[in-house]
Amino acid sequence: MKKFLLTTLLLMTAVLFGCGNDENSDKAALVVGLDDEYAPFGFRDENSQIVGFDVDVAKEVAKRMGVKFEFKPINWSNKREEITSGKVDIIWNGCDITDERKEYLIYSKPYMDNRQILLVRQGTYQDIRTEGDLEGKIVGTQAGSTSENHVNDTPAFKNSFKEFKVYHNFKDAFNALDKGEVDVLICDEIVGRYGAVRFAGKFDVLEVTVGTPCEIGIAFRKDEVELRDRVQKIFDEMIKDGTAAKISEKWFQADLIKHVK
Repeated sequence: MKKFLLTTLLLMTAVLFGCGNDENSDKAALVVGLDDEYAPFGFRDENSQIVGFDVDVAKEVAKRMGVKFEFKPINWSNKREEITSGKVDIIWNGCDITDERKEYLIYSKPYMDNRQILLVRQGTYQDIRTEGDLEGKIVGTQAGSTSENHVNDTPAFKNSFKEFKVYHNFKDAFNALDKGEVDVLICDEIVGRYGAVRFAGKFDVLEVTVGTPCEIGIAFRKDEVELRDRVQKIFDEMIKDGTAAKISEKWFQADLIKHVK
C-alpha cells in the first residue's frame, strides 16, 4: 500500500511539474507586434531580417528578463484588434501615446519625443510654412498613424486638401511621394528625417509641425500591468547604465532617449 501511494505521489508530482514547465515555456515567448516597414524603429534589412532601434532595445530587455521576444509584423491600422485579441502581447514600434489609444492600451513611461512634420520631393513646395499652406495639395500619410488621426479629427483641415491619400505603410507612402502621386507627406519626424537620409537626394524635410507634439511609449494590453512594470524596470536600468543611449547613438547618432522619473 505504501509503495502504491509513493508511486501515485511521484506520478502526480511529475504531472504537476510537467504542466508547470509547459506553461512557463509558453509564457516565455512574448509576441511583439510591429510595422516591419517603419524605419528606423523596425524594418527589414537587405537580408529580410527585422532590425531597428526599437528591435535592438526590445532584444536587450528580453535578454535581461530571461524571456524570448517573437517579432510579428502587423497591419498598423489593425493594432487594436491584434493586441486586444491576444495575437500580440506588446506593441513596440515608435508608438505615439494618444488618448484614443489609451482606451485599449497601457503604456510604459515615454522614452522619446515625437512630432508630425512634412516631407516633399526635393526642391518642391518650399513655400509651405504652416498647416494652412497645405490647402489645395494632395496630402498622404500612413493608415492608423497619428497623422491620419489628426487629419480625420480636423475636418476643416482635411477638407482644405485637394485629396487625402492613406497608405498601408510609410514605405508605400515614400514611393508615392517619389512618383508624384502626392505633393506632401505628413509623418513622424524621426521616420521622415531617416527617410530623407536613406533616400538621399529625393526628399526635403519642411520645418512645419502638424498637430500637437506627442511622446512615444511601449504599449501593452490594459490588463498586463505586471508585464508593463517588468519591462519598465529593465528599461529604466538600461537608461541608467547607458545601454539605451548607446543603442540610440547607433541609430540616430545622438542620445534621443527621454529620461522620465
